[in-house]
Order: sequence, then C-alpha cells, then structure tokens
Amino acid sequence: MAHLVAVNRSQCRTEPKVDIGAGELIAGRGLAGDAHAGISEREVSLVAIESIAEANRVHGIQAGPGSFADNLTTQGVDLLALHIGDRLRIGPALLEVIQIGKPRDAAHTYNFSGVSILPDAGIFCRVLEGGHVRRGDPIEVLPTPHNNPYVTPKGQDTAV
Repeated sequence: MAHLVAVNRSQCRTEPKVDIGAGELIAGRGLAGDAHAGISEREVSLVAIESIAEANRVHGIQAGPGSFADNLTTQGVDLLALHIGDRLRIGPALLEVIQIGKPRDAAHTYNFSGVSILPDAGIFCRVLEGGHVRRGDPIEVLPTPHNNPYVTPKGQDTAV
C-alpha cells in the first residue's frame, strides 16, 4: 500500500530538511514551519524513498528522507508517472501536482554529497485541502482527465 514515509522540514532554506514525523499542511501555503512555506506555488516537494535508495546505490551515498529537500517522502507511488493536474490524497490533505522535476539550470541549493535528484525524481504540489499528515498515512492517487493540449505525456507544460 502506498504511504507516507516521512514529513520533513527545515527552518532555514539552506539547511537540509529533517523528518519531524508529522506536520500540518496548509492550503495555499505548504508545510507549517518549513522555510519554503508560502514562497511560491510549489508549496510542497515530494520524493519517493525508492528514488533516494537508487541515488544511494548509484552514487555510494547515505541519503535519507529530507536529504533532497523533500517535504514529503513517499513509498509505493510512482511519482514520475503522475501528470500535472493529478491529485494525491495523503491522510486528510489533498495535493495537486503542479510541476514534475526541476529544471537542471535552476539553482539547486539542495543536494546531498553533491547529488541532486530533484530534476529527475522530484515533484511539486500545491495544497488544495490542508490537514495534519503523519508517517504511515495512506496515499491515494486521484487522476484527473488529461485532455489539456498543453500537457505532454511526461506532464511538462508545453505552452509558449
């Protein structure tokens, strides 16, 4: 069953995020107490524990939840199979995917031992319905119709 592995935050944007076990997701803002909350429409970042394990294997590092600036670390969900507009129910909260990956030329202050997986393995969501989420909460993917001509199969916006 797909579930939440960790809830991670940092109080300073240049510090790694640490697993706090549970936290409040606030609609239109992000994770309460996180340095990134309220800064942009990319309110929360998600990375799968499977992607972290693969980075550890490939790069010989010892990263864990939060090491790559992920607010929410998931297990059992193929995050990169999602599309922009798809929704995730995590415990009581409802999230909407707004970005898949991060442009390689964007500033990456979050890396672990020089490795950044956000361009390939991270997704960004906005919080539509807030709520208290915690480690172990189930995750349900609620796909939306993909009839938008500006969304490619990988979920990247192609609008000019």
